[in-house]
Amino acid sequence: MATRIKEKAAARQQNKDNRARATVKNVRISSRKVKIVIDLIRGKKAEDALAILEFTPKAASPVVKKLLESAIANAENNLNLNRDELYVAEVYANQGPTYKRYWARSHGRADVILKRTSHITVVLDRK
Repeated sequence: MATRIKEKAAARQQNKDNRARATVKNVRISSRKVKIVIDLIRGKKAEDALAILEFTPKAASPVVKKLLESAIANAENNLNLNRDELYVAEVYANQGPTYKRYWARSHGRADVILKRTSHITVVLDRK
């Protein structure tokens, strides 16, 4: 049975992160490829990061751009923050589940194809 429930709840509430964030899960792009794109925007102002993502010719850039726009909208609507003051405090891509598919080869054999996915998170903060 749990003890000190009220004290633990108060400690969790006090340590709660009040920064704007957005997360997307199970994106069908390898986290290794996403990290190339997110390294370009880490620490930049939100508007500059959107401009960078607009003109980056990588497959992950539209996904990260949409996620950044979602984080900006969360900051404006939920936390009443000004769009001009925001910057990308944290952005990271973790490995998601890997889908395993099989490819028929000669003599009745099969090769495994690993279709990797990733979970991407963007955290915004005020300057």
